[in-house]
Amino acid sequence: MRDELIEILEEIRPDVDFENEENLITDGILDSIDVVSLVGEIDEAFDVQIHVEDLTPDNFNSVDAIIALIEKIQDED
Repeated sequence: MRDELIEILEEIRPDVDFENEENLITDGILDSIDVVSLVGEIDEAFDVQIHVEDLTPDNFNSVDAIIALIEKIQDED
């Protein structure tokens, strides 16, 4: 899952070191357009539906946070 997610992120922003970045949202590395693109790609790649209430900076600040969100949604289904 991690490699696939990093691949998706690198398609959106190839200039970012997603393995080591921990503040994707709070540092402004990903903007709202990037997040919208990311959500669509995640929904399709991992067969989940990210809801509006899940669109918080904490859920998208790092690869680990995004994986935790995906796993949480998968567990709810």
